Amino acid sequence: MVERFLKQTHFTSVEDYNNNLEFIIPENFNFAYDVMDAWAAEKPDGLALLWTNDQGEEIRATYADLKAQSDQAASYLQSLGIGKNDPVMLILKRRYEWWVVMLALCKLGAIVIPATHMLTKHDIVYRNTRASVKAIVCVDDEYVVSQIQAAKADSPTVKQYITIADHGKPIPQGFHDWQTEWQQAPAFQRPAFVNTNDDTMLMYFTSGTSGEPKMVAHDYLYAMGHLTTGVFWHNLHEGSLHLTVADTGWGKAVWGKFYGQWFAGATVFVFDHEKFNADTLLRQIEKYRVTSFCAPPTIYRFMIREDLSKYDLSSLEYCTTAGEALNPAVYDKFLEKTGIRMMEGFGQTETTMTLGTFPWMTPKPGSMGIPNAQYDIDLLRADGTSCEDGEKGEIVVRIGDKKPIGLFKEYYRDEELTREAWHEGIYHTGDMAWRDEDGYYWFEGRIDDVIKSSGYRIGPFEVESALMTHPAVVECAITGVPDDIRGMVVKATVVLGKEWKDKAGDDLVKELQQHVKKVTAPYKYPRIVEFVDELPKTISGKIRRVEIRKKDADKA
Repeated sequence: MVERFLKQTHFTSVEDYNNNLEFIIPENFNFAYDVMDAWAAEKPDGLALLWTNDQGEEIRATYADLKAQSDQAASYLQSLGIGKNDPVMLILKRRYEWWVVMLALCKLGAIVIPATHMLTKHDIVYRNTRASVKAIVCVDDEYVVSQIQAAKADSPTVKQYITIADHGKPIPQGFHDWQTEWQQAPAFQRPAFVNTNDDTMLMYFTSGTSGEPKMVAHDYLYAMGHLTTGVFWHNLHEGSLHLTVADTGWGKAVWGKFYGQWFAGATVFVFDHEKFNADTLLRQIEKYRVTSFCAPPTIYRFMIREDLSKYDLSSLEYCTTAGEALNPAVYDKFLEKTGIRMMEGFGQTETTMTLGTFPWMTPKPGSMGIPNAQYDIDLLRADGTSCEDGEKGEIVVRIGDKKPIGLFKEYYRDEELTREAWHEGIYHTGDMAWRDEDGYYWFEGRIDDVIKSSGYRIGPFEVESALMTHPAVVECAITGVPDDIRGMVVKATVVLGKEWKDKAGDDLVKELQQHVKKVTAPYKYPRIVEFVDELPKTISGKIRRVEIRKKDADKA
């Protein structure tokens, strides 16, 4: 499959990859038809999706199964008036049907908008209005349904409400019953014209670490942009069983549970669960013999606190991480316990993977890796000039004659916001990093998160990494607090390990402060330390430092 879309399919070095990565771009590419249906024709019995949940239910879907089911779903959605360019919001948690509906909407040329099940009425109205959502497909979850129903009166563009409930459960008033109706649809007829490469295929509302969520629009080549994610960064192949820990409501799901994995012909493993538990997750890896695993550093932090000798993890071949910066202490402990080197990657809702550690590289603990060859990456100073090695700057993507495969089209219906981020041939990520002499990039934080104290610029990640080497600390967030003398001082909001919670107090504060002074430059130590049970996060698992700063400002 990969050879249809790349002129060279195997690489042995950074130089080889950088010099020879070249896409073959079909006219009017459509992932559902050109990849998934093609696999169904070539290896119909190949296992495409292995789904299980915390009740022990299990579904094994071949490529032929997914073709048949997505055709049927596409026909059903057509019967409800859904077609090309119609925005459809999915609130499906990790239900099996999410994968079917995603493919079905792609086959219709509709615009899919995955969303989290944690949305409130306000969130749903905002999305429905901003995107002119025509239909919502949701789980039969009491909270989700109640918020959608509450939003109805303020959502005039939504014409169809569809719920996927377990057989026998009553259907909320005003909702179509997926389970009963979809199998009654007639045989699917592919539309005469589905899409161009430039049409909008997918939209995500960003997780909103600051401000209102932005509406990120992606074209049909975005799917192809993830070929490098699955085939090279995840290092997948036919026979791989890949698990990415991600909710289907945020972008990491299509990074790790959809496009790139199926380009590789791998099997996507899904564990549908209500609440994360490290022991339960490790048992799933052990039971199903998962070969490839990807999760944000938060998940690894909890995993390494388990006694990993209790689990048979011998099936694991490759592990990756993204979503936030990886603390070297977590990398070292995971390597010590498993013998596996985690390969870090970096990207945004607006991109596919822009920086990564590939199989032909030696990872440096805590580094995001090097630029992915499909992007022209640079670091810029505030004046717009390029940084030298060792100098902190903003990560940007330089745009040449044509938009890189995988980069977003625009912030939908917001030309001003698009121009702020993307102007003069440069897309500004808003993330800070520095580059070492070997070309590896090291994350510093969001531009808004950088702390200016007594003339120093302090990136939160470097202090967080220092704190994470102390055995008491499970998670932490570094923020700046206004100070009359220093301008700002460093504050640490810390989640302690269960065996340390009883020791929270002044003595532990001093111990942590002294620890940071020893691990990194003394001026970076947190002058304020607050112990909490959990950190505020987006659904994607990113720490909401803006929320911590707001609470501190409200107290002042």
